[in-house]
Amino acid sequence: MRGGGLWQLGQSITRRLAQVDKKVAGRRYFASEAELKKTVLYDFHVANGGKMVPFAGWSMPIQYKDSIMESTVNCRQNGSLFDVSHMCGFSLKGKDCIPFLEKLVIADVAALAPGTGTLTVFTNEKGGAIDDSVITKVQNDHMYIVVNAGCRDKDLAHIEEHMKAFKAKGGDVSWHIHDERSLLALQGPLAASALQHLTKDDLNKLYFGEFRMTDINGAHCFITRTGYTGEDGFEISVPSENAVDLAKAILEKSEGKIRLTGLGARDSLRLEAGLCLYGNDMEQHITPVEAGLTWAIGKRRKAEGGFLGAEVILKQLAEGPKIRLVGFTSTGPPPRSHSEIQDEKGTNIGEITSGGFSPCLKKNIAMGYVKSGFHKAGTKAKIVVRGKAYDGVVTKKPFVPTKYYKSS
Repeated sequence: MRGGGLWQLGQSITRRLAQVDKKVAGRRYFASEAELKKTVLYDFHVANGGKMVPFAGWSMPIQYKDSIMESTVNCRQNGSLFDVSHMCGFSLKGKDCIPFLEKLVIADVAALAPGTGTLTVFTNEKGGAIDDSVITKVQNDHMYIVVNAGCRDKDLAHIEEHMKAFKAKGGDVSWHIHDERSLLALQGPLAASALQHLTKDDLNKLYFGEFRMTDINGAHCFITRTGYTGEDGFEISVPSENAVDLAKAILEKSEGKIRLTGLGARDSLRLEAGLCLYGNDMEQHITPVEAGLTWAIGKRRKAEGGFLGAEVILKQLAEGPKIRLVGFTSTGPPPRSHSEIQDEKGTNIGEITSGGFSPCLKKNIAMGYVKSGFHKAGTKAKIVVRGKAYDGVVTKKPFVPTKYYKSS
């Protein structure tokens, strides 16, 4: 980007995060410092130059001393360490926890092998997305689930309401919210080698989507090989009293190549990877089919249904959705959320939900919903930014190839 572009990128991401905060968390953006929750790494962030901003009711770092552009590129070249302790992890336990969970999500939970997980969606009665989530089957009577920070209150209220009804009918399920733990996300090509120094477990045998309970840096951790950047990496649930020491140890073992990274680069990384941001690319009126997450609906679930909104979703699978989430590249200024999408004749066909300048590709990328029929890769379009239409083209996602560590 030309002069001032990096600052503008940071400012625009700050504004976009603020918009998400208002929509998802239902809180005003300019909350006072006293109202904001702080993770146990707050002082660590500040000591390392973290620029703290309100997000989903928390004070979180948007960036550190390096720019968002530099942080994004470094994650793909070396690695990043994110504090994502604002997200909510909890365990469901009991002999009926799987049939209970299958009433609420689209995944084939029963088919998961112990120690494996998947991305899924909590749906409402109309098939809309209440939240997207990573769920892991620890054992047949124990599920570990992580939901988005801004959705915590509504997610937990939704689950609790259905749990009370389920238990009233004799179902055996209970839960524990892991507020005693913190969550770190370690991403990038050096993630595995840095973390291997801190555990006796062979990480070469832990593949994408797999889960393990193990000691890391002397603390009992939950570790999942997953992330939100498209890179290889891990999400590590660690007892909060051990979180700062673990963060310091990871940075030390990478000899400074892995850097603390904030929400700004996290947003650009996930956009490059073509991953949805709840509150931007997914909402309660958007179904998993419309959001391009048909692959997350288990084969058995497509046949049997049995989850909230199944009738709507199965009908869309059979007939096709009226709108679809697609990727774009474009000329001119970077598209932003709510930018209008037009066909070549200037007729409205949709709206951008996420967009920006890709630090790694050095060009504009975006995601947005268009009417079915305009969703195929290569379809030309116009994207309106500040009242002027610029050329765009529907582009396959991910924009940057993923590097997940999978078994050969």
